[in-house]
Amino acid sequence: MKNMSPWWIRIPLLFFTVFGLMEYFIDSGDQPAFIAYPIASLFLVFILLLLIGIEVILGAIENVMYQTLSDEAKERYVVSSSKKWEWTWGKKTYAKLLGSKPMEAEAEIILDHNYDGIRELDNKLPPWWVYMFYATIVFGVIYMVRFHVMGDYDQDTEYLTEVAIAEAEIKEYKKTAKGLVDVNTVELLTDASDINAGKTIYETNCVACHMPDGGGGIGPNLTDTNWILGGGIKNVFNTISEGGRDGKGMVAWKQSLKPLEMAQVASYVLTFQGKSSANPKAAEGDIWIDPSAPKNEIPTVEKDSIILVNPSIGR
Repeated sequence: MKNMSPWWIRIPLLFFTVFGLMEYFIDSGDQPAFIAYPIASLFLVFILLLLIGIEVILGAIENVMYQTLSDEAKERYVVSSSKKWEWTWGKKTYAKLLGSKPMEAEAEIILDHNYDGIRELDNKLPPWWVYMFYATIVFGVIYMVRFHVMGDYDQDTEYLTEVAIAEAEIKEYKKTAKGLVDVNTVELLTDASDINAGKTIYETNCVACHMPDGGGGIGPNLTDTNWILGGGIKNVFNTISEGGRDGKGMVAWKQSLKPLEMAQVASYVLTFQGKSSANPKAAEGDIWIDPSAPKNEIPTVEKDSIILVNPSIGR
């Protein structure tokens, strides 16, 4: 009969192979794939058991057929089953790449050197090594012509290009990753969902000082054009994050609110601009004009009442 591996090797090998492939190709998060996808796992187990059952049945049929053979036929079957399979093409290819002489032909390449009975063979370099050496020569010539003769890009240029691409990708990613915003990257949010979220945060944390309509109480009026620490989304975000003036301003909310939440409430606060309030507090601070606004949109006001605040924060 065939010299087959025992069942206690084949069955675990099949199971580990299949579930290993599942784990490799299926994204199952932190859980093992066979736990994350129990139905698929049970189906695979059923298929494996079916294949094992088919193998057992075929083996039984083969045994029955073997018993019906004559002694001479049994002997031929055993001989044919025990023949070792060899990968002839692979062995020939390996021998060509290695390029060494077989032991039977070493007499042709043996040298006259004799060191205490140790003889030296004149084997040629392995062809695979020679081909790789030729390939490095071709590569070196092409590299020299391209970068040193033709003046193609150098490492500095490649580095700057890769950095520029990476920065562009990061900028594009941050457009959708609102939770990563900071004072330098925050932008005015206009989606209704963001404004409503900002309103909820404002009504929970800010109305005690600024009133529900933004008219101001303990805190300043949010409906006029005057700002103590500068207006605009970046300045308002920074004030919410870092707090107001030392000792008498608003507390810093960066420990309580996430960056996205601060961006949402800052965007909502800016919706108060130009609206009227029931009991507006007197203006505090200076009129803030957006430096990025077109000149024809900048209102004419008294010079001493204007403060230009850099959106990048720090002035």
